[in-house]
Formats: sequence, structure tokens, C-alpha cells
Amino acid sequence: MLKRTLDILLSILGLVSLFWLFPLVAICIKLDSKGPVFYRGIRAGKAGKPFRIFKFRTMVPDAEQRGGAETPADDPRITTAGAILRRYKIDELPQLMNVLLGDMSFVGPRPEVMEEVVLYDDEEKELLRVRPGITDWASIKFRQEGEILRGSSDPHRTYHEKIRPEKVRLGLSYVRNDISVKTDLQIIFTTLREVYLNGNTTNVAGGPRQRPVGH
Repeated sequence: MLKRTLDILLSILGLVSLFWLFPLVAICIKLDSKGPVFYRGIRAGKAGKPFRIFKFRTMVPDAEQRGGAETPADDPRITTAGAILRRYKIDELPQLMNVLLGDMSFVGPRPEVMEEVVLYDDEEKELLRVRPGITDWASIKFRQEGEILRGSSDPHRTYHEKIRPEKVRLGLSYVRNDISVKTDLQIIFTTLREVYLNGNTTNVAGGPRQRPVGH
């Protein structure tokens, strides 16, 4: 209950504070390419319930038909404005609306596409016990995911080999051991410092103290 109260208060504060920014971003997106301002892809929420995520559109309108969910930094589907929005994670800010609506939380495992979730094994399904989040330890550690995938001939395979195992480990660690207001605030402040204030330019081996996720 306290976590949800914090989500509501922070999402309202964030939306009010960023009210001036959203119209400017919308104008840049519309001037740069044809298509909607927002991307409303379907993601898996708590208990696997599907919902439509709010993100500023950073790719061509038919991106889902032209490629997979993994997006390297050099993906030709990314628009000029989109590259800037993705670099500084501005495209993620509209998810404050998902938090306010109750689809997401500020902190939690990042929401996955339904095609990925249906392949979860019994252990991975534990990630669905909580609302997905805007950020978590994995989001901080892999905030340059696009750069890791850059140049890959098979981004889907590279993601599953180099990124997904650690994302799952960190997500399960949070769900099983670390859900608390103290941890959430720590993750939020670390995200603001390392992703937004530091310009998203350096890697961080951030995360909780290593512990076996099976315990």
C-alpha cells in the first residue's frame, strides 16, 4: 500500500514538473517524421495482464513490422529525434502516466512484450508477481543496451546471450528480497543521477549486493 501511495505521489509530481517538456518533445517528433507522438505497444503487467505502455515514439511508425523488439543503437528504424530521446531516456518519461493509472510502478522489473513472457519458465514467472517498473537495477546497469547490441547481426540472440540472464537475475533478486520503500528510493535516486544527470554516458555496475536468486 505504501509503495502504491509513493507511486501515485511521485507520478503526479513528475507529470506536473515535466508539463512544459512534453509539448516540446511532441513538436520535435512531429517535425522529424510522420506518425503519432506516442508509441503504445502492448506489454505484460502484473500477473501477465496486458496493457498499453506510453512512450514517446522514437522509431518509424511501422517499426514492429520491420524488425524485432530488440533495438541496437544503430537500428535504421530509429528516427533522428528518436536517437536523442533514447540517449537521454526522455522517451521513457510518459510512463509516468502508466504509473498513475496503476499499470506500472516507479520501480520494478521492466515490462516485456507478450511474446517474451509466454516463454517464461516457472522461476521467471515470479517477475510477474509485481507491477513492472520504469526503472530497476537492471535498467541502470544496462542503460546503454542499444550500444551493447550495436553492430549485431542478430540483436535478438545477442540480447538473450549478453543481457537477458543478468536482467532476470536482478529482477528476481528485487522481487524476492529487496521490495521496500528504502530500496525503491535508492533505485530512483541512482537512476536520476546515473541516467539523467550524468547524461547516460558511462557504464555502471550498479545493483544490489550479489545473492543467489534461488534463496
